[in-house]
Amino acid sequence: MNPEALIITLAERFGLIIAGSFLLLTITPLHKIGFNRHSERSSIAMQILIFGTCGILGTYGGNFVFQSVANLRAMAVITGGLFGGPLVGLGAGIIAGGHRILIDFGGFSSVPCGLATMLEGIAAGLISLKLTNRMDWRAAAGLAFVGEIIHMIMVLYFSHPYEEALKVVELIALPMIILNTFGAALFAQVISIVFRYGTKQDSVKAQQILDIANLTVSHLRSGLTLDSAQETAKIIHAHVSAAAVAITDNVNVLAHVGAGSDHHLPGEKIRTESTLHVLAEGDPIFLDSGKKIGCNHKGCPFTTAAVVPLHKNGQIVGTLKMYGTRNKQLDLLSFEIAKGLANLCSTQLELEEIQIKEQMLAHAEIRRLQAQINPHFLFNSLNTVTSFCRTNPNRARELLLELSKYMRKNLDSSRGYVPLHEELAQLHSYLAIEQARFGERIKINLNVADECKDWPIPPLIIQPLVENSVKHGILGREEGGTISVSIHCANDEMHISIKDDGVGMSNEQLAYINKRKRIDSREEGIGVRNCIQRMEQIYGPQYKMIIKSEEGKGTKIDFQVPKLKTAVQMQEFAGNAG
Repeated sequence: MNPEALIITLAERFGLIIAGSFLLLTITPLHKIGFNRHSERSSIAMQILIFGTCGILGTYGGNFVFQSVANLRAMAVITGGLFGGPLVGLGAGIIAGGHRILIDFGGFSSVPCGLATMLEGIAAGLISLKLTNRMDWRAAAGLAFVGEIIHMIMVLYFSHPYEEALKVVELIALPMIILNTFGAALFAQVISIVFRYGTKQDSVKAQQILDIANLTVSHLRSGLTLDSAQETAKIIHAHVSAAAVAITDNVNVLAHVGAGSDHHLPGEKIRTESTLHVLAEGDPIFLDSGKKIGCNHKGCPFTTAAVVPLHKNGQIVGTLKMYGTRNKQLDLLSFEIAKGLANLCSTQLELEEIQIKEQMLAHAEIRRLQAQINPHFLFNSLNTVTSFCRTNPNRARELLLELSKYMRKNLDSSRGYVPLHEELAQLHSYLAIEQARFGERIKINLNVADECKDWPIPPLIIQPLVENSVKHGILGREEGGTISVSIHCANDEMHISIKDDGVGMSNEQLAYINKRKRIDSREEGIGVRNCIQRMEQIYGPQYKMIIKSEEGKGTKIDFQVPKLKTAVQMQEFAGNAG
């Protein structure tokens, strides 16, 4: 056999080796192993095994020539060293080179060939430490070219008799140098392609989950109900490749969107044995047949399914299910997506619980503060009423009525939400008393849209802000000033603006007001800081009050109150309004 014929023979087997290596790399989690030189021991062992196996394939894909083997080991071992570093290069070299020595133990070139493979692996690993892009095909080709030349030199130097070694090198040197150089470059590119493909799959899955998270958060934060489950199932079904999506609690189907909706009905008992099994055992399962799904309805179209439990406070509260049919099968990637979505939904349900607790704390705080009337305001109000008793008895009577209304609402600590018109009535009682005391120094402009008057709002949100404008804003000026309150509704939010033309605040005062700390009503009363913190506790940081102020020009406070969404909130407001 001449070198040209050997090149043709090796080239034919080269294609099979590349195809086999590509298959091996595809079915292994190569992209998850990554290019991390500090991988865990199990990951390093996996890399050594993969590239060592590819090196053995390179030996068996070679051709026996004069008691030696014209082989393609170098391309696998060198790319292994570039990919995983010195440990992987050495390990793969020991596996592939050691195998070469063992299959022809005592052969005249087995030891130098095996040692050369080991040296190529460790050299590639050491050089990879200096490379920015370790899977650069040019680096792989250069290492293979130089490594195979050194390989031939070692065969000539260590093999005996020299004449036989020379004949072998004359025949195999050119084919091995050419094909291993080309093979290493191609193998490096194959790894890059596999890595990019796997990473892209993960990024697509992550993007799917993030998109779904953005769309479902407003629904699941209101708890696991028929309405929230239905909206969540619709969103998931629109964004994943599944024939149907369903959500259950521990007993009933809450939502089912897609195929099978004729018999998997929301509000009815759970039909499938697989769902009951997941609820009992708590482990997610992937089912690859309709029989395993366990639906008792004749003609149920489902052939595959992913059933994953939903958790809240460490307890299973339901399941998320994705179904496949003959025309739209689920795979293991779909199962992973289902598990990721279930974790996301469970987290959002936990956040709903935290939100309710925050709201309860906020209401407990306002109830505590409501019980502590500012004695100065009460004494001043009574003095004002007393002064009118002789000069204007009718006016004194009106002020007593307003004071009684103010005190009654202030002491009512049983309510979490009130209609806006009740909060405005509280404001009217307060202003009537203050205007009786200070006369024309306090002017008020109130502009409220009719559609907002029944809007649910936490009590004592607006009145304390106006009180702050009176005490620390316009009364700081000898001539007094004007307070403007504007309220309108748009896009499921009530927009409230309170503005005064008083003395304003410095930057230091603004910073102090916005500083988060526990409010002590004995020192600060029911003021702006309490309103700010309660709004954030009840509705979240996106509904924080925006305060703008300039010394000598006044202060403006803007904030929004969203519509109630959770069942707890609606029930509480309905009870109060009733």
